[in-house]
Amino acid sequence: MLVETKARVGVFSIALGAYLPQFPSLVPEFKAQYAAFLKTLPDTVEVIDGGMVTTKEQSQSAGDLFRAADVDLVIMQLLTYATSYNMLPAVKDLDVPVVLVNLQKLKALDYDHTDIATWLGEGYACGAVGEMVADLERFGKRHATITGVVEGGDDEVRKEIEDWCRAAQVRRRFRDTNIAQIGRPYPGMMDLYIDESNLYRRMGLYTKQFDWEKMWAIADGITDEDAIRSKAQDILDTFDIEGGGTIEKVWDMARYVVAFEAWVKEEKLGLIASHYDGYATGKAGVLDSMLIPAFSMLIKQGTACAVEGDMKVAMAMSILKTISGMGQLAEMYSIDFNDDIAIIGHSGSGDADISSRKPTMKIVKVFHGKTGGGYLTQFYPHLGPVTYLAITQDGEGHFKFVVAEGINEDGKILSFGDTNMRTRFTCGAREFVTRWSECGPTHHFAAASGRHIDTILKVAKILNVPVEIVTR
Repeated sequence: MLVETKARVGVFSIALGAYLPQFPSLVPEFKAQYAAFLKTLPDTVEVIDGGMVTTKEQSQSAGDLFRAADVDLVIMQLLTYATSYNMLPAVKDLDVPVVLVNLQKLKALDYDHTDIATWLGEGYACGAVGEMVADLERFGKRHATITGVVEGGDDEVRKEIEDWCRAAQVRRRFRDTNIAQIGRPYPGMMDLYIDESNLYRRMGLYTKQFDWEKMWAIADGITDEDAIRSKAQDILDTFDIEGGGTIEKVWDMARYVVAFEAWVKEEKLGLIASHYDGYATGKAGVLDSMLIPAFSMLIKQGTACAVEGDMKVAMAMSILKTISGMGQLAEMYSIDFNDDIAIIGHSGSGDADISSRKPTMKIVKVFHGKTGGGYLTQFYPHLGPVTYLAITQDGEGHFKFVVAEGINEDGKILSFGDTNMRTRFTCGAREFVTRWSECGPTHHFAAASGRHIDTILKVAKILNVPVEIVTR
């Protein structure tokens, strides 16, 4: 990604201090179990190690460490039975979920030859999970539980932990990067309007405002011909250009992409929402004509770029790009009542990673409903499972996720330069459009190949946002 971020995950383990002097063998046993557990965490996150906690004071020290690091998530390994004072001081002042990992060492105890120390050390992690949840509930803390076993490996536990770490990366990306707003939302699309202070308050995402006058001049200082040539080749490698593509044909576009990349890094931009509604003449017309493929090149590298000034769909695109590797702009396009299929897509910037074949770039005289004309990009999303995510708000400014999963099927699509998907839903196209619309999503939403609702639910729990599932 152009702007790298790494989630910070607070990790600690707990055991009851009263057991340790009674059964000295438990100390090396628990230390070994915790050390082994730490090694299972993915290297995609920064682990903030709170250590093995057996006293209230140790728990407080872990909490101090987690707060100082501004962790995005806490994962707690239960080694054996423990009381709440081992957990609560570490998490009571944090506003992130606590994932309780009830990981038993052995698949089953040897009933005839197990003593108390072996039972406590290798088969009793489950004893405290319920009361831990009870106290997290009483403290108003978000939580989740994972139950599994060490012996023989446990792919389900590994997958769940990796999923939580991917979800935590969304919070870190929102907190460590900014969203650029260039211009303003499309006039009259009031569902797109947003209070930037409320966005920062509720989602931790800071808005940087930019005028189009600055963007027209952004490439004026780009003179490194080798960098421009390399980026021009990158564009040709990414897109099939109508009428044939050459380095010279995309030279100006490449200059702007090089400039945009430097700008993104300097301003730490993880997201961009833009709309131009002026007179597309002179330098303004040059940039306006090539914004769609230029921003598509940024999306390919991890910076979500949304058209029509929609900051909420930029967030949705960023979330899907972070958790799945792709984040495509989409909207309701049409319904094929003959085939019971919803046609879903959008004109504008898109993500090459969702395309099953090389996307195309073509010139049109008119950007429908907008000023000017220029290049459109069309992507060809993979067939098979697909996930859609919209982000909307209620009247009080609270955010809500709207999600659905469907199946992209082969068949005819429109070919005038806009990305289209033929998506079948378990509830049928007519019912899907009704249900989706009744959730009150904004005009745009994001798409990614695969099934991602389970991970989105984790993201929502981390960000403390409700989710409405339309269909799976």
